[in-house]
Amino acid sequence: MTNDTLAEILQPQREGNRTKVLVYLDEGILDGNPNLPERIKGYFRGREERLNLVTSPIFMRGGEAAKNDWSLVERIWADLNEHAMCRHSYVVIIGGGAALDLVGFAASTAHRGVRLIRFPTTTLSQGDGGVGVKNGVNFFGKKNWVGTFSIPDAVVNDSLFLRGLPESQKRAGYVEAVKVALIRDRSFFEQMEERAQELARFDENALEQVIRKSAALHLEHIAGSGDPFEKGSARPLDFGHWVAHKLEQLSDFRIGHGDAVAIGLAVDLTYSARIGLIKPKTAERSLRLLEKLGFHLYNELLHAEGKSGNRSILEGLEEFREHLGGELTITLVQGIGEGVEVHAMDKKAILQSVEDLQRRHEALLEA
Repeated sequence: MTNDTLAEILQPQREGNRTKVLVYLDEGILDGNPNLPERIKGYFRGREERLNLVTSPIFMRGGEAAKNDWSLVERIWADLNEHAMCRHSYVVIIGGGAALDLVGFAASTAHRGVRLIRFPTTTLSQGDGGVGVKNGVNFFGKKNWVGTFSIPDAVVNDSLFLRGLPESQKRAGYVEAVKVALIRDRSFFEQMEERAQELARFDENALEQVIRKSAALHLEHIAGSGDPFEKGSARPLDFGHWVAHKLEQLSDFRIGHGDAVAIGLAVDLTYSARIGLIKPKTAERSLRLLEKLGFHLYNELLHAEGKSGNRSILEGLEEFREHLGGELTITLVQGIGEGVEVHAMDKKAILQSVEDLQRRHEALLEA
């Protein structure tokens, strides 16, 4: 491993000192990268005059289910304590979004913040979640109920990690690209339309360009929106997510984030057309792109009944408002590339939109 990018980031701050580093590896990436632990150890051996890998890379369970296990947070804290990691030390996490969230939360709460470097390894984390400032774990059955805002010292996107992903995980990152294009960048949306066939067959060049552009747009919003730590109630990058978060919860996180967001986008796009915010042909165009990329836009859990007797997704709307910490603010679209904030949603129209999607789904099955 001759690339010195990581070594330059880890450069000791004081002459004569070696930088202490603790590396966590998401277990899920080992199938496609079985030699990665040994390559990491070799990388640090070749630079041991400056860098101190305090122990062999530590395997960490990934996937959303790991964020439901508080004991994993305590285990990371125990590792940091055992190896006397301090605020001048670095934690490196190599993995998917859930692993980045989990390890990032533990690192940001130890010593009020141990330095963190993220190596996202999925399309979702490279194009969206891995480039932000948020860390979190699930609690009370709610997604990211416990968490922190903490700026990582670096995020390193390496497209080589994407090659070994199963197709479902390669596809997952497309949905966040479509989302950010719908609210911010019409030309990016049109580029994905033009290359939809290439993306659907996971052409490496097309995939890498979409994930790179998605990451740039997400980072541009986080750095330039004036509200990186979400003090207000507006969260444009959560377009489609109020439904998605509830679906993930209802399915015990069996529905992956990308698939849930695709359904959430479909609900919000259909709703936007139903209330006259966008033209029906614009909603249809957006839904068709999601379908061309391989996403299903309906799940029967949209009809699940909640504890209150209302539909669970309507309870999800209130949970989303609570998570925002005040006024309900939902991002919808008034045109491709034109996000708009609304502070109320017609519950009857939401349920009618779900029925529209169910009919669409049934028609596709019969076709």
